[in-house]
Amino acid sequence: MIQYIDTHCHLDGEEFAEDREQVVARAKEAGVSAIFLPAIDVKSCQTVLDTCAQYPGYCYPMLGLHPEEVRADWREALSIIKDIINIKHQTSNIKLLAIGEVGLDFYWSREFEQEQLLAFEEQVRWSVETRLPLMIHCRKAQNEMVGILKRYAHDLPGGVFHCFTGNELEARELLQFEGFVLGIGGVSTFKKSHLPEVLPATVPLERIVLETDAPYMAPVPHRGQRNEPAFVREVLRKLAEAYGVSEEEVARTTTETAKRVFFC
Repeated sequence: MIQYIDTHCHLDGEEFAEDREQVVARAKEAGVSAIFLPAIDVKSCQTVLDTCAQYPGYCYPMLGLHPEEVRADWREALSIIKDIINIKHQTSNIKLLAIGEVGLDFYWSREFEQEQLLAFEEQVRWSVETRLPLMIHCRKAQNEMVGILKRYAHDLPGGVFHCFTGNELEARELLQFEGFVLGIGGVSTFKKSHLPEVLPATVPLERIVLETDAPYMAPVPHRGQRNEPAFVREVLRKLAEAYGVSEEEVARTTTETAKRVFFC
């Protein structure tokens, strides 16, 4: 059986409270060799760590403050999360993989724009200090995100631009950051998605990792359902078709990339 990694899954969420054990079992049966869990706020830092402790050697945590969770009290939230990161980064029982999910999101509102910019840059500095890669969420804010990252470009350890759905120009701009890769998920399987054309034309396969963002963004033919890690196989199939290579090659290459970004 070919093996591959789901590099972004909210397995700790309430959506999986009733059947998490079965979800993990289906993921393993489908060939998912590991699942990476991003936190989004103070509360989820604990649920992510608890879930990873429940599945040691299979689920791995990322800790950070999601841009949509940045509010007026963002400094207090960041202070708590930083303390958790400092503690977990120094212990070996649970391997902390990355700072994430962090970034910028101006899709719905720019009410907390300045707060988001400050919170993101602070967490970018954590990445530099800890040498932990970044798991970056970005919607309607690529110019601002790139501007911040450029200030630290020579010091960043790398990371993932999560849920990439952009065009060729946007892909090229992101790939200028050495050590960073694109996270590709269920959107790539949607009928109107341009990713099957954009990616092979612009992005080397070794600059891609697989992700689900479960329970969100389920791929075809599961669109509209709760997403889960086992469904990442559909993303792998679509990438193999787009790049004109075997599923085995996509699995091997994306797994090697995930290990290089997160474990080295």
